[in-house]
Amino acid sequence: MTPRVAFGAARGYNGLHTTRVLPMRYYALALAALGVLPMTAVSDEGMWLLNDPPRAQLKEKYKFDLTDAWLKNAMLASVRLNSGGSGGFVSPDGLLVTNHHVAADSIQKLSKAGTDLMRDGFYAETREKELKCPDLELNVLQEIVDVTKEVNAAVKPNMTGSDAFAARRAVMSQIEKDSLDKTGLRSDVVTLYNGGLYHLYRYKKYTDVRLVFAPEKAIASFGGDVDNFEYPRMNLDVSFFRAYENGAPAKTPNFLKWSETGPAAGDLVFVTGHPGTTQRLETLARLTHRRDYTLPYTLARLRALEAAMLQFSEQSGENRRQAATDLHSVANARKAFSGQYQGLLDPKIMAQKFESDNDPKLRKQWSEAYEPPQSPLGVTNPGPWANIELIQKAYREFEKPHALFETGHAFASPLFGTARHLVRLADELPKKSPDRLREYRDSNLDSLKFQLFSPAPLYPELERVKLQTSLTFLAEQLGGGHDLVKLALAGKNPAQRAEELIAGTKLFDPAARRALFDGGAKAVSESKDPLIVLAKAVDADARRLRARYETEVEERERQQYAQLAEFRFKAYGSSVAPDATFTLRLAFGTVGGYEVGGQKLNFHTTFGEAFEKSAKLDGREPFDLPKRWLDGKDKLDLKTPFNFVSTADTIGGNSGSPVLNRAGELIGVNFDRNRHGLVRNFVYTDVQARHIAVHSASVLEALRKLYPAAPLVKELTGK
Repeated sequence: MTPRVAFGAARGYNGLHTTRVLPMRYYALALAALGVLPMTAVSDEGMWLLNDPPRAQLKEKYKFDLTDAWLKNAMLASVRLNSGGSGGFVSPDGLLVTNHHVAADSIQKLSKAGTDLMRDGFYAETREKELKCPDLELNVLQEIVDVTKEVNAAVKPNMTGSDAFAARRAVMSQIEKDSLDKTGLRSDVVTLYNGGLYHLYRYKKYTDVRLVFAPEKAIASFGGDVDNFEYPRMNLDVSFFRAYENGAPAKTPNFLKWSETGPAAGDLVFVTGHPGTTQRLETLARLTHRRDYTLPYTLARLRALEAAMLQFSEQSGENRRQAATDLHSVANARKAFSGQYQGLLDPKIMAQKFESDNDPKLRKQWSEAYEPPQSPLGVTNPGPWANIELIQKAYREFEKPHALFETGHAFASPLFGTARHLVRLADELPKKSPDRLREYRDSNLDSLKFQLFSPAPLYPELERVKLQTSLTFLAEQLGGGHDLVKLALAGKNPAQRAEELIAGTKLFDPAARRALFDGGAKAVSESKDPLIVLAKAVDADARRLRARYETEVEERERQQYAQLAEFRFKAYGSSVAPDATFTLRLAFGTVGGYEVGGQKLNFHTTFGEAFEKSAKLDGREPFDLPKRWLDGKDKLDLKTPFNFVSTADTIGGNSGSPVLNRAGELIGVNFDRNRHGLVRNFVYTDVQARHIAVHSASVLEALRKLYPAAPLVKELTGK
């Protein structure tokens, strides 16, 4: 666990200069003034790698032996969905559970005018009635291989930033291609510790996935945006899919037994899921940049999109149906990023990061590695902390254009994303896989084409509204006279330009996309489709911004963080978990309530509380219960636990994650954090921060008495 890195490549001076390192007594005074105590290890913190699990912590604190058999079953039963969440197999016949809000993308695509599965719910009484999703892909982790040595060996001493990035990209793509050819499994090289380790993840892939059950949105997201990231909660935020192979239900012998009783207060619980992104190992300078530049920009963009889609939704019931998933996604992101922003405005949290940067053990490793602290050329080495700060200053010069043009924030429609892929595929596919942009490597092509040719419906007026909003945002951020703005608008205002692009494109039709893909460079070059023409027009500038980001920011940061990771491994071994990367992780904690404003909140809510809250608010949206629930109230045991909370370490991406007990049984399905947990992207806390899960008993109670779904209950329980 102590990877070595080549001197010139890892240390990445690249013209960076020194900043003064203050004495430790200053750090102590600053922290004391803010009331922050020195950080200590928190045993329940961590989104742990399954090939380096926290056995010692669990044994010491909870007297629990984490066995290889327990881990293997959890790994092979845990599922990643390409719609952005997690899930788990719960029967030997490919049945899996996730959140309704994770399934919403597919539920929306399976709906149509006059058939609103989001509003009305869905249940397939027989397997013949299960609905095939147009573009849902499942990934199930099979194996993890450490390839750090191979990746680092490709980056030679004294390489330039662009050469180092190209070498690293090439070797990662080659490793993935060799693995795909050898195993037939989806193969992804994952960067851990921001460049400290590289692991190859191999996945079994399912692309025939069918909807089995989804409740009504009103109960799946009871409380809506008002209660999002709040607790107490009363949500039946679950849906069931089934994976198929060769037209038959997949055989999944590794599955999670459904617990009929669920958890009790104080129980040790585990969460196996795919947390998206955390920034706990980032330096203070990087987080300061997020606070002062990235997050304000992000929030402005999300608010603009949210306002536009709200206005669109209010125009008709059909508009509301069409926009429901996009609107939820944007509103959820806006609230999550708002919570992160509040966290970074908290002086105590920033003081903790200040303390982390100046950890005496890490500083000691640095001073020992650089004694004297100079490069071979005699240039003073300021250390990775100061170098990362200078990288942020460089990034500020082009962050907005990069986000707008290359990341695509100026063109907020999947139709533009399709056009860009078609344009770039025509350029990239003739190259060898290691030389292509990462998203077009051989190991990723099947998944990309699965999305590219999806028959899922898109709605012209909704796409026009999103595109007009994002083009307007482009002009607001860069100014109407900016060359990139003029290039994108082509002599029109945003409304006119969006209308022209959406009215003229044929990319709504999957057959038109397929024809351009099959026709290659010639077909793309000759295409008069306005979105293809736009994608070609902006591609040179977008690629230039991407290359600048990759070499001036990403590669330089990776080298500095690799250095920090080496110091951390020497000082602490593997006792600090890596940041989240949307790969399978294991988290653990205990079930327990907490106190807010003098009020003690129980560790679980009940069905009865949902009816009480709805009645108290006169059944007004979003506290309106479905008719099925109102009519069936007397059938239910109102004391049934509904949602529960624990201290396990989760973030976005963990939505749909199985929550397990010591026996490895499924006792809940994670679906949210409370507002106190939004700072967990940066620091872990368990004082009030909790993740929120649907209680396993509530799912069975609802399926048995309200829907009813006896075959599904039998499959879950064996009874």
